[in-house]
Amino acid sequence: MSHLRRLEEEAIFLLRETAALFRRPVMLYSIGKDSTVLAHLAAKAFWPAKPPFPLLHIDTTWKFREMIAFRDRLARALGFDLRVHSNQEGLARRITPFTADANTYTRIMKTDALKQALELGGFDVAIGGARRDEEKSRAKERMFSLRSPQHGWEPRSQRPEFWRLANPHLRAGETMRVFPLSNWSERDVWRYTLAEGIPIVPLYLARPRPVVLRGEALIVVDDDRFPFQSGETAELRSVRFRSLGCYPLCGAVESEAATVAEVVAELAATSTSERHGRLIDGAGAASMEAKKREGYF
Repeated sequence: MSHLRRLEEEAIFLLRETAALFRRPVMLYSIGKDSTVLAHLAAKAFWPAKPPFPLLHIDTTWKFREMIAFRDRLARALGFDLRVHSNQEGLARRITPFTADANTYTRIMKTDALKQALELGGFDVAIGGARRDEEKSRAKERMFSLRSPQHGWEPRSQRPEFWRLANPHLRAGETMRVFPLSNWSERDVWRYTLAEGIPIVPLYLARPRPVVLRGEALIVVDDDRFPFQSGETAELRSVRFRSLGCYPLCGAVESEAATVAEVVAELAATSTSERHGRLIDGAGAASMEAKKREGYF
């Protein structure tokens, strides 16, 4: 618990510093376990007042239905001003995970949509739940990560952070992204969730769900938009998710862990990456780092 409390104190410090140093902050909400912990920390950091920044969700329209219902409940419970943005041009072009490759879909419906939302809101800093242990390009991030006027990320231009001191000064058009959970691990997130009794999307817990095996990925069939291939049918398996995103691009894992305590115990014996089932991360040249350079969170 002392380890978790130190992580909690650091995150709350960073949230308060961000609210104090920047003109117009916003917190991004992916509806995943990390951003849910971050929203909980923000509520703690500014209690009894409401969080002093809105909660922004980039809606591709392909999230699990349970995720959208959970998003709305959480925003109401924590007192956030919830804002939702979709790339209308992408919707008009009918860009979906089934009509475009994963890289094109991510760029249009996630990266471009995020940049649109940040510019429309006039936000100079976006707070997110990314962690350094998730993926090698995220390990290069500072807690206060500078972005160009085009929202691009350049690792070599990042500023040093001595003694937890940040340089918040921005030139015209530049923005900042802040990662209060940088030093947390997946296990830390789950242990904190258990200790604090934080509600989570039920998809993180195992139960029988209809799945289709595509390559090595178990894809949960969430609605009737899923196009079955010839001879393909869904079968019920006990599965859960370690990382959530758009359902056609998110692989489940077979599991019997039906409670948060069981998830914590299961992770103690797991050696694979939590993003192993994310189909958008490493497709050819468009790796996570390339996506981040374009403005992906």
